[in-house]
Amino acid sequence: MKFRPVPRGKSGLLPTTARRVLLPLAVVFVVLVTAGWLSSRAEPRPDVYEQELGAWEDGHVAGGPLPDPDASPARLTDFFAGLSVAQQRRLAERYPLVVGNLDGAPVQLRYLANRYGLAEAVVAERARMNDERLSPTGQREAGRRMHRYESMLSEGRQILAFDPTGRGRAAEVMGDLESADRISVVVPGVDSGLLNFERTAGRYSAPVGMAQALYDEERAVADGESTAVIAWADYDAPPSIAMSAATAELATAGADRLVDAVGALPGDARVALFCHSYGSVVCGVAAAELPGRVSDIAVAGSPGMRASDVGDLGTTARVWAIRANDDWIEDVPHMEIGPIGFGQDPVTPDFGARLLSAGGAEGHSGYFTPGETSLTNLALVGTGEVNDVTCAPGVLSCAPLDPCASHAT
Repeated sequence: MKFRPVPRGKSGLLPTTARRVLLPLAVVFVVLVTAGWLSSRAEPRPDVYEQELGAWEDGHVAGGPLPDPDASPARLTDFFAGLSVAQQRRLAERYPLVVGNLDGAPVQLRYLANRYGLAEAVVAERARMNDERLSPTGQREAGRRMHRYESMLSEGRQILAFDPTGRGRAAEVMGDLESADRISVVVPGVDSGLLNFERTAGRYSAPVGMAQALYDEERAVADGESTAVIAWADYDAPPSIAMSAATAELATAGADRLVDAVGALPGDARVALFCHSYGSVVCGVAAAELPGRVSDIAVAGSPGMRASDVGDLGTTARVWAIRANDDWIEDVPHMEIGPIGFGQDPVTPDFGARLLSAGGAEGHSGYFTPGETSLTNLALVGTGEVNDVTCAPGVLSCAPLDPCASHAT
């Protein structure tokens, strides 16, 4: 197990806050391991996505086998380029969850495949709503899922990824991803499953609302450039009340998926990542492996990025940090011991991020609220208009003076 040094006082002892937090965390971790909660369990029945993957492995098209779903995006792009439109559509209809989640498949084909997948999921959940073998709670959850899928099927929505397995994963595109001059990717935090992919109450604290608000603001501040924004909840985010929310295990798996997703984006547009809460841990772990087209990484309400400073991230992208005055994340101990904790606070001067003003943003989830300085600042980063951002109070400068300079931090 790898340990990172934790700051100590003059006596050599851990600070009081760290001691107070580390002991209960260590006890909980030992109890969970002893009880078997963190050990592997028996393999569950294959879900519908796994069943499709199995069928895909045995499938053929144009007289040849189908490619490995884990092949590189470039390999998958070449594969689909060799098929006719009719052949592509048949694959999307026959294997919607596979094609809809393949990084490297044509964007429009993924939208189509995910519509097929969502339509099938609606039928499945409608049946579960009336399944007497389920508890009333299970039937109600099936109803919630069915309504969520119906909403995602609304005319004009562009679903880039959809997997109903477990709590579910999804990604949605606002704008024209293939022709955009700038692409922004919103990476949300805990509780980012399908049921929380969008909300009516608290709209701008959910992935879809955050991305839509950012897209609208980018169009308002963009200087003649076209933009696209992705609500990227395509990783297994931890529940808010779970041991996994205090460790980087799920962030590490999510980082691998994020690197693949960004690497498969079409065109050569500059990409900016906007990482909220636990999503900033995902972005921090992914930073060193992200393609060079990523020009900016902005974290909002971050518990840490699994790094001691910007240099430790291993990226040439500009790194921005923003935190509201009343965001409770400020009180989370910033430490990293093995799998527990997320490291240095990104808004401290020693971390080295460019500090943006949050204006009047409220709490932990108010950064993407329309009309707030925080949203305008994030939109300016996303569109490359970084000389117009408002720095955090007390910060003399947070933007490069030369707009033609390298995007390195």
